[in-house]
Order: sequence, then structure tokens, then C-alpha cells
Amino acid sequence: MTLRINETAPDFTAKTTEGEINFHDWIGDSWCVLFSHPKDFTPVCTTELGYMARLKPEFDKRNCKIIGLSVDPVDNHEKWAHDIEETQGYAVNYPMIGDSDLAVAKLYGMLPADTAGSSEGRTAATNATVRNVFVIGPDKTIKLIIAYPMTTGRNFDEILRVIDSMQLTAKHQVATPVNWRNGEDVIIVPSVSDDAAREKYPSGWKTLKPYLRLVAQPQ
Repeated sequence: MTLRINETAPDFTAKTTEGEINFHDWIGDSWCVLFSHPKDFTPVCTTELGYMARLKPEFDKRNCKIIGLSVDPVDNHEKWAHDIEETQGYAVNYPMIGDSDLAVAKLYGMLPADTAGSSEGRTAATNATVRNVFVIGPDKTIKLIIAYPMTTGRNFDEILRVIDSMQLTAKHQVATPVNWRNGEDVIIVPSVSDDAAREKYPSGWKTLKPYLRLVAQPQ
């Protein structure tokens, strides 16, 4: 199954370290980051889970829930959580999905649909494609998909930056330029005419080209 931006995120019911959830019900009216892992007790992912625990207050400020997934049983996740807290200094403070039957990994296109068996006997190498980030909006559609290689730690500060951009652009008729950070100038989208822009931005804007108009970030 190939997932695309703006498609509905597949719903599922699964066991997590915080009990059984129905994914769409669990998201509710929030944004959501689902980030997946090929195996418990893997080094790069250990650092990532700890860092996400550290960043959770920032996601909370953005009305964004965090949920992890690994193709191992929940019992293993709970044991792994002790290592994460010990080595990273932060206890996992969000649910982790147990996907020992590989159902969610296959549902989200991270493993082939015809993959047989369970997580038992599989290695991180055979699950290498299960290292993705999905950002899902309150409307349950996929807003962002990023896949990472095994040896590269994910940049979750970048995920926060993207969420800031997506939440801003969902509210206002603007886009964000390269390397944009919260509080910097934004782009008036081409669908907004100059006449309409004058009503929205009476203080004016900077025109670099007719299609490239920069304006202070709206509040």
C-alpha cells in the first residue's frame, strides 16, 4: 500500500504501552506524530525515543500527540523503556505501539503486504524500511511522510518546525520559505490577489517578483 500526502491515514486498533487504542479515536481533535522503529533495543532509535520524550512539552504546546511504533511486543517496549531512561535521561512519556504481527507496518506501506510471519526471528536489517515519520492532522489526513535510513538519527526539531509551518498555513493563506522559522516572514500565496492582500496586510509587503511576495508572519 502506497500512502500519499492528503490521503486519510489508515485507522487501526492496537495494543500500546498505555493500553489498547483505536488510532483515529486516540488522535481525536489533535495533530499526531507517528514514528516507527525496526526493532527494540537498537542504538539509533534509543536516542530518538529519549529525545522525543524530552521534546514532548513542545508537541503538547502545538496540540500534537506523539506515538511510537516498533515491530516487537509491548512487553519488550516496556523493558526497552528502562534502557532509554537510563541512557538518555528521559523516561518515555507517550504510548508505543506493539506491532508483533506486522499489521500496522504493512498497513502504512513500510513492509510489503505479503510479508509473512510475525516479528519473532526478524532483525532490524529485515525491518529496515520501518523507520518513518508520519504527521497526521486533526482531520485524520496525512500531512507529512519522511523515511529515514537505519544509520541516520531523525531530526525531530525539524518535525516541530514543519508542524509550526503546517499549522500556520492551515490558518492563513500563506506559505513558508526555505529554512523558515516561527516568527520569520512568510509568502503570500499566488491565489491571493494584490487587492485581497491589501485588505489582509494593510501594512504592506515586499514584492521580489509578482509571484513572490513576502510579508510579516500573521498571528
